[in-house]
Amino acid sequence: MATVLETSLAAIEGKIRDGGRVDVAEARWLWTNASDVELQRLAGLVRDRFHAPGSCTYMVMRIINYTNVCVAQCDYCAFYRLPGQEGGYVMAQEEVFRKLDELLELGGDLAAFNGGFNPALPLSYYCDLFAAIRARYGDSVEFYALTIAEFMYLADHAKLSFAEAAEKMKAAGVRWITGGGSEILTESFRARHSKFKYTVAQYFEAQRAIVAAGLKTTATMVIGFDETLDERLEHMERTRAFQDETGGLASFLCWTFKPYFTQIGGIEITTQEYLRHLALSRIFFDNVSRIRTSVLTQNQRALEGLKYGADDFDLPIEDEVTQKAGATISLDFERILDYARELGFTPSYRHVTAKAVA
Repeated sequence: MATVLETSLAAIEGKIRDGGRVDVAEARWLWTNASDVELQRLAGLVRDRFHAPGSCTYMVMRIINYTNVCVAQCDYCAFYRLPGQEGGYVMAQEEVFRKLDELLELGGDLAAFNGGFNPALPLSYYCDLFAAIRARYGDSVEFYALTIAEFMYLADHAKLSFAEAAEKMKAAGVRWITGGGSEILTESFRARHSKFKYTVAQYFEAQRAIVAAGLKTTATMVIGFDETLDERLEHMERTRAFQDETGGLASFLCWTFKPYFTQIGGIEITTQEYLRHLALSRIFFDNVSRIRTSVLTQNQRALEGLKYGADDFDLPIEDEVTQKAGATISLDFERILDYARELGFTPSYRHVTAKAVA
């Protein structure tokens, strides 16, 4: 058996060294059979195609949760309030500006907007907000305007096609609509946990329209619910095929589900399982240059992901969605960056602006 294992591993490694693509069956085999050290080595081979060994980049960012009112009712969310429920809110522009000013004071220049499916918010709320941010801050702040899931709801609520909604966002100064709201991109997962969200086919239809409009986007994934290995691999296969088709994904970010105070509950997966998944993602996504590791959900240990094929991370200063479910945030950025250095990497700041590499 040991001989067969070594031969199989050698065959996959040989394919990777020759620039070949690992298929789903090989990815399943690696997850089941490869050791941590072997996954690190294979992930490093793919990482080295895109990045110099020992290099890594980071950003300081703030996730602004502009509303917590949402009708999606996903059972893994501890953040949302239904319309009319006590504790629901919508941020005014001045509150958003205050948060952006604080971000700049802390040395950051990237904000991401993440809220919910709020039926009381018209298209004008978003267009006015994003146009005001662009007018006030110019290129000193970049922002990820909405997740794809929110974008889909906004388009539907405004009775616009995805293409029309993308053009509205672009006219308001938006440059990015990120791949949030994907969680696990299989219909079986959505039927179990987020039945009021859109289908997987609709998700990619919306992202295709975003790319066609000239906007930038990313891929995301959340693991640690009750998803099967086959569901994880289906998500990854669909994402890689989308990148083959469009070339529109600037990066892939995976983070872990925080189960605390959620309806679904459960036990959080280990950091080691997360790191193995990062490595498998780096090996599998041979067409995505940037693989990001999640300090938000793994704290300092996320930087060990740099040894598992990741090359980029952000230092978050706020995200109510994950904090409500148990995530903790440290503003001791130097301590976190020092850990990257202890692991043998040299972190450099990455600016996400119109004039910088995305």
